[in-house]
Amino acid sequence: MDNREEEKGKALTIVEIIEYLPKSVVIKTIIKKSTGSISAIAMDTGVSLAEKISPFDTFAQIIDGIAEIVIDGKSNILLTGESIIIPAHTPNLLRANERFKMISTIIKSGYEQMCE
Repeated sequence: MDNREEEKGKALTIVEIIEYLPKSVVIKTIIKKSTGSISAIAMDTGVSLAEKISPFDTFAQIIDGIAEIVIDGKSNILLTGESIIIPAHTPNLLRANERFKMISTIIKSGYEQMCE
């Protein structure tokens, strides 16, 4: 995983700044702040990320290929250009039946009231 942020004030073509690697998941940080983060993810065919539960909502946008995103046991097949919000506190996993690239946006602010 590349945790270095991208250069500010410079145009990016996200689909081109991250490459597929055979049988791998590649994650590149675009921006990371205490209030959230944006990452580009490339997953090769046949790989998946283990089921997890995040305390924050995640906006997932597919920018290349076809992704399977399983949310609370329900499979969602997303094509290039489609997106989905993965709700906070909900089991979810990413599966690459075909290779795909996506942008993951996590918003951490707005949850402070829930913790009080």
